[in-house]
Amino acid sequence: MKKAKKIVKKAQYVIPVGNGWAVKASINGKFIIITDNKRDAVSVARDIAKRNESDLIIYGKDGSIISTNSYTVKRKLTAKV
Repeated sequence: MKKAKKIVKKAQYVIPVGNGWAVKASINGKFIIITDNKRDAVSVARDIAKRNESDLIIYGKDGSIISTNSYTVKRKLTAKV
């Protein structure tokens, strides 16, 4: 029996860091930017997610996911005849 491959999607994460908010390109990656407020972090992450056609995942101060959005573009499949 073959194991199914995991599909790893690109995502931008907004997470609380100390007294500020950070944007990360992956949950285990380096911080892209740290801001004083959540609004600015979300704005930066949203712009990156749209440009990279990835997901946006926003965490609350308690560490729970409070919002997600996907900016991936669905492409139509065309059959060659």
